[in-house]
Amino acid sequence: MAEHKEQNKRSIRFFNDREVRAVWDDSHNKWWFSVLDIIAAINEQDDYQKTKNYWRYLKTKLKKENSKLVSGTNQLKQPLMRLWINTSK
Repeated sequence: MAEHKEQNKRSIRFFNDREVRAVWDDSHNKWWFSVLDIIAAINEQDDYQKTKNYWRYLKTKLKKENSKLVSGTNQLKQPLMRLWINTSK
């Protein structure tokens, strides 16, 4: 039986000169980006907690509107969390 090892490419992209963390998902052939980094870049917000609170507020608002843009997921788990262990304090 062939052993399958997941290869994740990590990248730092830039949006409005701000870092946005990304991870390549080989199984889906697409990049996954940090929503919090994108929100921080768009709002020009440096405070991680304020960005996190805004995302929580936005998800609640979209759920009340029955939007399909959000799910019941609160936070992504592996492999994205490994990328942020030392950067999201």
